[in-house]
Amino acid sequence: MGVRVVVVDDHRLQAEALASALRLRGHRVLAAFTPGQDAVEFVVRRRPEVCLWGTAVPEAPGVLAPVARIRARLEGTAVLVLGPVPSPRGVAAAFAAGACGYVPSDGRVAGVERALARVRAGEAAVTPELLRLAFAELLDPAPRPGDEAERLRALLTPREVEVLTRVAEGEDTRAIAARLGIAPSTARTHVQRVLAKLEVGSRLEAAALAARTGLLS
Repeated sequence: MGVRVVVVDDHRLQAEALASALRLRGHRVLAAFTPGQDAVEFVVRRRPEVCLWGTAVPEAPGVLAPVARIRARLEGTAVLVLGPVPSPRGVAAAFAAGACGYVPSDGRVAGVERALARVRAGEAAVTPELLRLAFAELLDPAPRPGDEAERLRALLTPREVEVLTRVAEGEDTRAIAARLGIAPSTARTHVQRVLAKLEVGSRLEAAALAARTGLLS
C-alpha cells in the first residue's frame, strides 16, 4: 500500500523527479515544491503521512526550523530529511528538529522507499554509520562554520572571493566576466582555481560549501 507523501526540496527539479519516481512505485504524492515562507502551512493543509524535506545544507542555522514546526502541528506526520553525506552535523540537526530519519539525497529511490516504510511503522530511518558519525559530532564537535570559513577564505585571493560570490549567485562565466570587467577566459580560469582551492568538483558544490560555512557572509 502506497504512502501519502509531500516532497519538499531546495531544488524544484529534484523534488519533481523524486515525486515522479515515487508515483511510479505506487505512492500518493500530494505535492512537490521548494521551501518557502508558506511551506509549513502547505504541508499542514495536506496532512501527509510522511514529509520528505530535502536540503543541501541541513546543518545551517534555521534551515530545519520548518521541520520542527511541522512536527509540532502534525503529530501523525513523520518527517524524513534528505541531505548530503557525510554530514554528521546535519544528521544531528535533523533529529534535533524532530525528524524521524535522515536519508542520503544522492541515494537510490529504493533507499527512500525503505525509509518511508520504516517511519510509517514508527521506526527511525538512518544507517548505523550515519548515526555513529552524528553521535561522534555531538561528543567531539568539528570546528564551527565560522572557523572553517576563515580557513577557506585565507585560501582565496580577493578576486577569487568576488568570483565565488558570483558563482554562488548562479552567474555563468560570461556574466561573471561582464560583471568584473575581465575576459571570459580569465573568468573561467578564476573559477577553476576557486574549485581547486576549495577541493570541490562543481560550481554547485562550491556554492553549497560557501553557504554551509558562511564563507561569503
